[in-house]
Amino acid sequence: MADDLAKLTTELNHLLDTRRKGVKSYEISSSGGMSRRLEYRSDAELAEVIADLERRIAALSGGPVRMVRFSSSKGI
Repeated sequence: MADDLAKLTTELNHLLDTRRKGVKSYEISSSGGMSRRLEYRSDAELAEVIADLERRIAALSGGPVRMVRFSSSKGI
């Protein structure tokens, strides 16, 4: 699971960097010497993939916080 999380995080970082540069394609090299080229038709398609990766990472890392408790005082 940690390995999957690391791979997803690495891929998310590549996609965010690609989107920041305004590029619609990038190449991924794996440890086995294989590489693949990913190309997206539009920024909207790239944004969908990024959102999907963020959801998958959140699910693997425990998900969102569901309850927040506040404690306050008047300082007296």
